[in-house]
Amino acid sequence: MPAAERYVATRAVAASAPDIFAVLANPSRHQDTEPTDWVRDAVTTDPITGTGQIFVMNMYLDHIGGHYVMHNLVTVFDQDRSIAWLPGTVDADGRHSALGWWWRYDLAPNATGTDVTLTYDWSATPQAVRDQLGGLPPFGSEFIDQSLASLARSVGDTTA
Repeated sequence: MPAAERYVATRAVAASAPDIFAVLANPSRHQDTEPTDWVRDAVTTDPITGTGQIFVMNMYLDHIGGHYVMHNLVTVFDQDRSIAWLPGTVDADGRHSALGWWWRYDLAPNATGTDVTLTYDWSATPQAVRDQLGGLPPFGSEFIDQSLASLARSVGDTTA
């Protein structure tokens, strides 16, 4: 897969893996994990507890028409270590249709806290979806670093 289809960044965060994972597994805290007001609030407020769950978020981007709702299917859930999801839509029968991109966080304890690796991958996004959204990704690679800094601040890391 071409590198241009994926952003990956790692940041040392001065917090424990359980404290960081608690934010990532709580949809109500997802607005604390990114540097803009793109993620608005959680429709689903119960914490994520395993794969197969769908959590719903209110989102906002001007260039795609403003407010929209994203249904995220949890594909990886390894308590205090890894969590990932596929954004998409849900039909009237409750079936999730992925849009082709995914988010993943991997946590690894270090001497002063936790190394957090954030991956955003859009390689499986169909061209029609890319065209509808005005191209992917909707942000530059610096957004991933800024997101990790936001996450660090949300768990009390004063170096962020």
